[in-house]
Amino acid sequence: MSLIEDLNWRHAVKAYDPTKKVSEENIDKILEAARLAPTSSGLQPFKVIVVRNQALKEKLAVGALNPECMKDCSHVLVFAGWDRYTEERIDTIYDFTTDVRGLPRGRFDSYTTMLKSNYLAQNQEENFAHIARQTYIALGLALAQAAELRVDSTPAEGFSNAVVDSVLDLQQYGLKSVSIMYVGHANPENDWIAPMKKVRISKEDFIIEL
Repeated sequence: MSLIEDLNWRHAVKAYDPTKKVSEENIDKILEAARLAPTSSGLQPFKVIVVRNQALKEKLAVGALNPECMKDCSHVLVFAGWDRYTEERIDTIYDFTTDVRGLPRGRFDSYTTMLKSNYLAQNQEENFAHIARQTYIALGLALAQAAELRVDSTPAEGFSNAVVDSVLDLQQYGLKSVSIMYVGHANPENDWIAPMKKVRISKEDFIIEL
């Protein structure tokens, strides 16, 4: 199967079967796709929180636009970004990078100095906007991996960030929720969008050639 075929197969599922669970093997593959996502300057400024616990899902559903998806899906993946860039966070990532590559620590000091000059001068809102954009790259790859595995999924911003952050106590990790991904097995009786044709604008309207 090709990636294009996988993407044509997938759709944003509107109803899940709560009696069926996605295998841990497939969840691991979806998470690995997200982990391998490219990020600006290789900073990897986010984490993915995996929610399997039904009681937690019930609490999260209070702030969800589609609470039934939240409650009935197999797993909820929460993409959460750093609350802001800090000197320590940048140094930690680059120390790890040089260690893994067998390079002396400080090898990229001139570059990290530039990063700190740019990011630390920003306010928290500007910082988090940049961080949040990085999470969407990982979300896209996770959706593509799920499609390849024929695992049903739904990307969502329709939820209360305040509820998610509070229920999962993300503040203790220095994180703030950005988006979520429901993963599970669709309920064919209630997934009303499944029989409908996929709708995307034409290639001619989508692409601008210069």
